[in-house]
Amino acid sequence: MAANVMLKRGREKPVLNRHPWVFSGAIARIEGEVEDGDLVRVLDSRGSYLATGYLNRRSQIVVRLLSWKAGETLDEGFWHQRLQRALGARQGVSATNALRLVYAEADQLPGLIVDRYGDWLVMQCLTLGMARRREQMAELLAQIAGPAGIYARDDADVRLQEGLPLESGLLLGEAPPDRVEILEHGYRFLVDVREGHKTGFYLDQRDNRRRTSIYCAGAEVLNGFAYTGAFGVYAARAGARSVVNVDTSEAALSLAQENLVLNGCQPQEMVTGDVFQVLREYREAGRAFDVVILDPPKFATSQAQVMAATRGYKEINMLALQLLRPGGVLVTFSCSGRVSADLFQKVVFGASVDAGRDVQIVEYLFQGPDHPVLLTFPESAYLKGFICRVW
Repeated sequence: MAANVMLKRGREKPVLNRHPWVFSGAIARIEGEVEDGDLVRVLDSRGSYLATGYLNRRSQIVVRLLSWKAGETLDEGFWHQRLQRALGARQGVSATNALRLVYAEADQLPGLIVDRYGDWLVMQCLTLGMARRREQMAELLAQIAGPAGIYARDDADVRLQEGLPLESGLLLGEAPPDRVEILEHGYRFLVDVREGHKTGFYLDQRDNRRRTSIYCAGAEVLNGFAYTGAFGVYAARAGARSVVNVDTSEAALSLAQENLVLNGCQPQEMVTGDVFQVLREYREAGRAFDVVILDPPKFATSQAQVMAATRGYKEINMLALQLLRPGGVLVTFSCSGRVSADLFQKVVFGASVDAGRDVQIVEYLFQGPDHPVLLTFPESAYLKGFICRVW
């Protein structure tokens, strides 16, 4: 490791606080010959060692930090220990065979996502430094976790910011079937790990689905942004009187129907369309519900998109509030990391004022324990939600 990244004077505090990102604006110069993806030492303006990470000059995050120990060798033993620690920390996640095993920076493995679906692992390398080590990581994961196969889903748009291509395919072992069946709190779900959103299933909502189902007994439920219908299955098994699932993807709703059958649920209404427009049509038609669930995709991927995202969150929540009967329940989420929990609560407050409804938050919801939040990396907290009583 011949190269050093020298920081500008006064720009070392985030590194000293063990935040894993070094942005281009903090860097004074790079000394030595080095290729993007290689390991570099990060030094303060006086030349004192701060940390070690991997480099990518094509990204605004030029260095992603891995170690703060001077002299630590980042060899295969280092990667094995980091992976072993991450997987071992998930031993307490019970009642499922589908969970996140590695959560990137939160597990001090920047750029690496690994999800388990039954006997298969799905792996994402979202940064150049991790993409350079993809085969090594896969081999180590095979040793530690012993899966039937490891499948790469390196098709997330964030890779483009790292100068990486979008691709997917089998890395090791057996190829996963078209549908992998998983178990969650006693329910069965079919997952498309090859083509589904993210790695195929919203693992971060596991406990929130169970919390939400408590409010669905005897209720007429609207499940917005339904995807493959997991919230609908939980609602049905909790005794919901009816469930309407709305999503833009006909293929996702088709899989939602399969999941209903798999769990012995009665048929549910499947509506293919834009959720905003469908809710407007329901409002004009005078339809009403006892429970509305909103689990939309990420509305803001950058700081520049936050204002537009808050407008979108406000509108969809206002529409939901207008559809709820007095005493009904709104379950609403944001998975936009750029939108803080405090800001999201203010957005829902604004929606309640515009809708003319009194709203009480009765539960705060967060991502599951297999998506831990590293205190030195608050960006790892992204999912926030409220269960609200509406009058």
